Amino acid sequence: MTLVTDVVLRRVLDSRGNPTVEADIRTDSGGFGRARAPSGASTGAFEAVELPAHEAIAAAREHAVPRLVGEVYAGDQRDVDSTLRAADGTDDFSTIGANSAVALSMAAAHVAADVLGAPLFQHLGGTFRGDGFPVPLGNVIGGGEHAAEATDIQEFLAAPVGAPSVEAAVFANAAVHETVGDLLADRDIACGTGDEGAWAPPISDSEAFAVLAAAVDRVAEDVGFEIRTGLDVAAAELYDEEAGVYRYSDEVRDPDEQAAYVADLVERHDVVYVEDPLTETDFAGFAELTATVGGQAAAGAGSTETLVCGDDLFVTNVDRLERGIEQGAANSILVKPNQTGTLTGAFDAIERAVAAGYSPVVSHRSGETEDTTIAHLAVATDAPYIKTGTVGGERTAKLNELIRIEHNA
Repeated sequence: MTLVTDVVLRRVLDSRGNPTVEADIRTDSGGFGRARAPSGASTGAFEAVELPAHEAIAAAREHAVPRLVGEVYAGDQRDVDSTLRAADGTDDFSTIGANSAVALSMAAAHVAADVLGAPLFQHLGGTFRGDGFPVPLGNVIGGGEHAAEATDIQEFLAAPVGAPSVEAAVFANAAVHETVGDLLADRDIACGTGDEGAWAPPISDSEAFAVLAAAVDRVAEDVGFEIRTGLDVAAAELYDEEAGVYRYSDEVRDPDEQAAYVADLVERHDVVYVEDPLTETDFAGFAELTATVGGQAAAGAGSTETLVCGDDLFVTNVDRLERGIEQGAANSILVKPNQTGTLTGAFDAIERAVAAGYSPVVSHRSGETEDTTIAHLAVATDAPYIKTGTVGGERTAKLNELIRIEHNA
């Protein structure tokens, strides 16, 4: 009933107006699935390879589609994904492109769920998940690679860890975003928004912390539950590899100074989540920082420990994660299916992380679409957090899907 009978690939727009890959898959029973690949601006050097959309589509039509149509059952996700890998023939999807691969992989999951008549999270394993739902991390102030002439730290996040429901958390993050805008206006700071919809003001990191703290306090008082602060430093984008230093707008830090700076930010600002605080090759530095801040619970946060999350460090790659586990580098992994090219790769990374006591955080990319697959992936795998952004149609598509899942699960 899930034999693949037709595959269609096309170019569609992502949230930055760039072309990306959309895949449609149909089966012999009339099932239909559709998915779209996202794209990152702040990308890790070790990610699977994204090709220009037209090249990825042409390569997938030549190498992957003939191996799928009439040959593979969409209900067997591992078979679909192993077929994509075999069609590509490389370790990094440099032949057909991780963007075409992940679109096809996710579309197969959608069509299998359609045939079953079940929600996607259930098909992906949701019947075995826990009772909780992921806490959405809301990007409310941003800079780095997501916005020019803004903060050095790439993302300042609202983390509504005390929210009683996904719905409450989603609206709390939206309120923090709105309040940040009001506070910036009160300070006569005019600004637009970055790639993920966060405010992108021309202010220092320290001023951004002050604005976010004021917004979080105000909203937390209104909603009656705890909202913490999170960060994505995106340190690889700040790192000058030739000089071996991190270059900020107003200061240069060597690796030891960078680690000490991040540890101080965690303590002073009660940071509950810090992503990519060091560059993507510094496993030893990650291990030392994790030993310093990773085991502590932020003040007032009960049992909520500070997550030191590896994104560029791990790039949803099990081999790199294994290296991190061996060294004690980080205590959390960011999971982006397009970094590894398939849903199976994402699942394997999550499974290994959980077995080692690492917290998986499922994530969007800066260049997004209306695709909602990651919302289902986070629910299906009982991920404690999900990064989806806060506002904007491609971000709210995932947030609204989380609310729907919560109401109907």
